Amino acid sequence: MSQSLDRALTLVSRLATGPKTLDELSGVIGVHKSTALRLLRTLESHRFVQRDGVHHYRLGTALFDLANLALEERDVRRAAEPALRELNSRLGHTVHLASYEDGEVIYIDKYESTHQMRMYSRIGRRAPLHCTAVAKILLADLPPAALQKVVAGMEFPRLTANTITGPAAYLAELERVRANGYAVDNAEHEDFIHCIAAPIRGARGEVLAAVSMSVPKVLLDYDGLLSHLPDLLATAQAASVECGYVPR
Repeated sequence: MSQSLDRALTLVSRLATGPKTLDELSGVIGVHKSTALRLLRTLESHRFVQRDGVHHYRLGTALFDLANLALEERDVRRAAEPALRELNSRLGHTVHLASYEDGEVIYIDKYESTHQMRMYSRIGRRAPLHCTAVAKILLADLPPAALQKVVAGMEFPRLTANTITGPAAYLAELERVRANGYAVDNAEHEDFIHCIAAPIRGARGEVLAAVSMSVPKVLLDYDGLLSHLPDLLATAQAASVECGYVPR
C-alpha cells in the first residue's frame, strides 16, 4: 500500500471516533501539519472529510453514501446462506428464505429436508399472505399505512380449519408476531404441515427477509416444533449479523 494512501485511510479511521484538530491528525500519522493538510484537502475534495470550523475536521458525507450503497448491494440470500445451511444440516428439516416484493412474499431460497417427506415449495413461488409464517414476519414490519393498504386488498380463503379468515384477526396476529419476535403457521396453510419463522434484519433494524423451518406433523408435533424455536432465532440472528445488523 502506498504511504499516502495508508496515511489517508488512517486519518479517516481516526475521524470515525469524532472530530479532530489538524494538530491531532498530523500527530496520528506522524507528519508535519502541512503534509497532513494536503491529505485532508484531497479527502475533502472527494467528500470523505469535511472541515468543521477553521482547524477541525470530521467525516464527510461520501462515507455515509458509500456505506449505504454497500449495505444495499449485500445479497441477503448469499449473506444468510451459511447460517441457514447449518440449521438445515443440523436438524434436517426444510428451511425457507422469503422476501417481500411489491405486495407479494416470494421464496428466494430453500434447503430441502433430509427426511423422506418433501415439501412442494420452490424458489420463486409466492407464499400466501394470510396463512404462512414467513408472510406474517414480513408484513408485521411494514409501516402502518402500507400494512393497512395491503390487508385491505387481501383475500382470506379458508385452507384449513386453522386458517385466519378476516382482516381483524390477521392484524391481531401480526401484533402477536411483533410482540413475540417470531411467527407460526399452526397448520394454517396445509393441515399436515406446520412452520415457525423469524426475521432477518439489516443494519438499520429493518426486516430484510424471513427464515422459516417447516415440518410435517407426522415427524414432529406442534410442541416439538416450538422446542426448535431457540435454534431458529439463533439462526436468524446469525444471518442478520452477516447482513450488517448489530444486536442490541
